[in-house]
Amino acid sequence: MRDEQDNLEQEEMMLDMIGRFLEVEVEPHVRKLENDDIYPAEIVEKMKEMGLFGCIIAEEYGGLGLSTTTYARIIERISRTWMSLSGIINSHLIMASAVQRAGTQGQKAEFLPRFATGELRGGIGLTEPDAGTDLQAIRTVAKRDGEDYVVNGTKTWITNSMYGNCIALLVKTDPTAEPRHRGMSLLIAEKGPGFKVERKLEKLGYRGIDTCELSFTDYRVPVDRLIGGKEGQGLKQILSGLELGRINVAARGVGVARAALDDSVKYAQIRKTFGKPICEHQAIQLMLGEMGTRVEAARLLVESAARAFDRGERCDMEAGMAKYFASEAALRNATDALRIHGGYGYSKEYNVERYYRDAPLLTIGEGTNEMQRLIIARQLVERNPA
Repeated sequence: MRDEQDNLEQEEMMLDMIGRFLEVEVEPHVRKLENDDIYPAEIVEKMKEMGLFGCIIAEEYGGLGLSTTTYARIIERISRTWMSLSGIINSHLIMASAVQRAGTQGQKAEFLPRFATGELRGGIGLTEPDAGTDLQAIRTVAKRDGEDYVVNGTKTWITNSMYGNCIALLVKTDPTAEPRHRGMSLLIAEKGPGFKVERKLEKLGYRGIDTCELSFTDYRVPVDRLIGGKEGQGLKQILSGLELGRINVAARGVGVARAALDDSVKYAQIRKTFGKPICEHQAIQLMLGEMGTRVEAARLLVESAARAFDRGERCDMEAGMAKYFASEAALRNATDALRIHGGYGYSKEYNVERYYRDAPLLTIGEGTNEMQRLIIARQLVERNPA
């Protein structure tokens, strides 16, 4: 009981520290950084100092060893201020989680401490021009050549790839394998000759964070960088990491939905029409009531999925439910906030237009919401046989 109380106190202290950091170091600069699509290099350095790149990495490897539940609350809080910052942590920790869960002891000892400090920082190299949701269709190939793999192929929509220096790279080590997933492997790929960032992608929202197109031309990776040390395990390893990614995206959804709600509640008390604050108009009250309910329901789904992940249980259904509902909540709340703010919601004078541009990404990132509903339905049937 005492340990649980200590953990709760540690969590609250961490969240308070992050809240102060966001208010002082981030909030005053968000509008310019986001508008000009500038990478927040100074903020990232401070995030390193705070240990945020080691949030869920075990303490024995220099991380903070936080639970996924606490991590989700941190992501929610960051996303209320600027969603792009949460992505800088998320992709990095999916990579770290793949090594922590599936890596060899040597890989854990070598890489996790460097991931925790942010010395090595990056993300995951999955998506290709012709392979998004269908990861088994990737064409990037890694052929064994002595003590190296030689990698050739392309990746796109890779977060943290311009300013980061390492990715967990999904490749085909056996392109002829059937079923296809048996030929897929995951490599720890540090930047070097043959690893090229082709261009930074321009985006509607989620600005300030580097999202790029990559090419690999005779790029060599030492064989001991094969995560787990055994070929053919890559898809399984990364799908486990994507459960964490979906919890992160769901937490971002809660953060954006909450920000939209908070701004709307405040504005509705200040703005007057027909001689009274608009919060006294029934039409506005109905919208605020729905927005608040969405936030709370989304938060509870995220908490449920995070707890299942912490217990080591399979949680693709729980993570899918959280990601689906919370991202739709963010999209709906951002839209309602824009309508409540009227013309000002469409103006860059207020943050609402940013929520409106950021929220759609959450419905397609880390697996589209259409795919989440299929996963949920299949799991419901599998877990409840007639």
